[in-house]
Amino acid sequence: MTTQKKPSDAALRRGAARLAAVQATYQLSLTGGRIDDVLSDLISGAIGGEVIAEDPDLETEEVVPLIEMHAELFSVLVRGVDAMKTRLDEVIDASLGTNWDSTRLEPLTRSILRCGLYELLERPTMPARGCISEYVDITRSFFEGAEPGMVNAVLDKLARQIRPEEMEAARRPRPADGA
Repeated sequence: MTTQKKPSDAALRRGAARLAAVQATYQLSLTGGRIDDVLSDLISGAIGGEVIAEDPDLETEEVVPLIEMHAELFSVLVRGVDAMKTRLDEVIDASLGTNWDSTRLEPLTRSILRCGLYELLERPTMPARGCISEYVDITRSFFEGAEPGMVNAVLDKLARQIRPEEMEAARRPRPADGA
């Protein structure tokens, strides 16, 4: 019998920060707003901070507060992505497969890829596979089509270029106990 490990509060807070960073970078790309205003709105809870949970069986809706995000990580991600946006986009566009034309990449998908790539480049203490998994999960929360697979493929490809030793070590089979 295997037990599912429950994420710690700290891991949940980091996950919430990543989701909020994707939302903030998406908002900035659409509105061209001031970064400090977007950061302030999301950190203070003026935007976000809750979700409407629907129960289709009971046909009810309930406003549910979200877990408090890791504000420092959120700020680092948003500011870092904003500062490196042009470089991140160049790397993303060069890594897209022939089936994905960069001009048809949804702004939200681009925001997810920017945040994931930024972490792969600038946060080496975050394991690459964990980073990829986090952003694929975020993608699944917004898309049901091909986007989660595409985000997985692009971030995996980039991780193999950025952190080849780490990615290769993660692929090697572990020796059996007693070997």
